[in-house]
Amino acid sequence: MVSLEQVERSYTTGPEPVRALRGVSVGFERGSFTAVMGPSGSGKSTLLQCAAGLDRPDAGAVRIDGVDLGALDEKRLTELRRDHVGFVFQQFNLLAALTAEQNVGLPFRLAGRRPDRAAVRAALEQVGLGERLTHLPSQLSGGQQQRVAIARALVTRPKVLFADEPTGALDSSSGRAVLRLLRGLVDEAAQTTVMVTHDPTAAAHADRVLFLADGRLVDELAAPSAEAVAARMTALETAK
Repeated sequence: MVSLEQVERSYTTGPEPVRALRGVSVGFERGSFTAVMGPSGSGKSTLLQCAAGLDRPDAGAVRIDGVDLGALDEKRLTELRRDHVGFVFQQFNLLAALTAEQNVGLPFRLAGRRPDRAAVRAALEQVGLGERLTHLPSQLSGGQQQRVAIARALVTRPKVLFADEPTGALDSSSGRAVLRLLRGLVDEAAQTTVMVTHDPTAAAHADRVLFLADGRLVDELAAPSAEAVAARMTALETAK
């Protein structure tokens, strides 16, 4: 569903450029759940942003469902992201004055279309909030707000869902509920999902874990357990 081929990305934040990604090649299969981990500054978020078309690499190719993002102008890239990519952030980014239903309908309004009420309600039902349509974010728990954010990301039926630390702002109970939801979307709806996380327990919900260090893919773990993920992360941190 998503592939990166020899992707390079650098940033200039001081006297010397920072190489965030160094020749990264990786694929994400349709209907799979992949976690991305690594020490601070390893390039995790940059990888996610390049894969989602939120950031353009300096070199290499990124494809979503066979479409080369580098061949698209900004208008077509925006349309592809809007129609085929869902993104969930650590902070929920809900508009405080809008209800859950209105927040989930925002992608339609941003595309200049009237919200599809049936699709909006179906997305909220999918995340277990069908009874909270008229609630404002302030009337919802943190876990419920993140589920609204996930419903908003799902309402356009994206080909791939990217999640950047989706449980980072949640307590452990709410975090587990969100992870069960993401796992269920993969198992029941074959939703391709890529998640950046620092939490071995969260990563253990994925089918595989990719490990980054200094902008390079350095390891991979299939059918991960939290203990195995934690041991790999400790080894990476010790090697720094």
